[in-house]
Amino acid sequence: MMATNSLESTTTTVLEQLERDGVAVLSGFIQGEQLAGMQQAFESRLQRMRWNYFEGYERTERFRHMVEDVLVLDQGFVDIAIHPLVKETLRTYIGPNYELVEAKGWKSLPTRRHFHGWHADAWYDQTKASAIAREIKLGVYLTDVETGAFGYIKGTHRQYHPRIWKDHEIDALKASQIVRVLGKAGTAFLFDTTGIHGQSCPILEPRQAVFYNYHDPSVPLEQENIDNYRYHPLALNAALLGNLTSEDQRILGFGNKTNYTPAFVPHPNYSMFQAVSRHIFDTKILADDFLSRVSARLKRYF
Repeated sequence: MMATNSLESTTTTVLEQLERDGVAVLSGFIQGEQLAGMQQAFESRLQRMRWNYFEGYERTERFRHMVEDVLVLDQGFVDIAIHPLVKETLRTYIGPNYELVEAKGWKSLPTRRHFHGWHADAWYDQTKASAIAREIKLGVYLTDVETGAFGYIKGTHRQYHPRIWKDHEIDALKASQIVRVLGKAGTAFLFDTTGIHGQSCPILEPRQAVFYNYHDPSVPLEQENIDNYRYHPLALNAALLGNLTSEDQRILGFGNKTNYTPAFVPHPNYSMFQAVSRHIFDTKILADDFLSRVSARLKRYF
């Protein structure tokens, strides 16, 4: 835990960087046993795709494996989410009502394709917003990152409502404005999501990173996020929630049903493929049951 004077000094520096540049890098933010535990737990979800009763990653795109709900995996993921430096910074930058609204990670696969273009994160209903809403993400590297780094264009935060940016628009900006966050596992960075950012290419080795998303949940969400049930209440692991302060509980959304949808059913994207897979698996279960009964009868007979 940081000493009070050190925490205040570091928080002041981080806030100054966020206000000026929109991004602040925290080298060596996670170390030692805490980092090792987080790496091991995250890696366990990357062994296979989620299927039936097997936990694993989800796949919605070609070059990334997504791990949802990292707060259930290891104590380190919870502790980082409510780290004193993070809390002090966000309380000032976003306001006292901010919460952690999403916590998930990705394994980015090696590629030379720029699949994750420059953008700012669209999350709030811009037709109802009188101003550009504040949102901060905390990114954490779980592997050393020498290529495929997170990129951010300094000074572009809070200038425009979030959108996707085209390459020719980026080319018109000064190269000196682009920050690429390279670093060892345990490197972290806070950034204002209204600034232009994206993953760099090429990616020459797999990159594992976790992102925590913080904003005021009372800000109306855009319809796409409502339809997809994004920013829903966090999935938590009771075993990892000891010694929480009342503020920690608030940040983690205890009792807040603002963006809770009862009995939500997602729209299936691959319904025919899922039906075929389910039929094949049901056939396998029936075959196993038949063979087990035949084996039992043979044993009784002989």
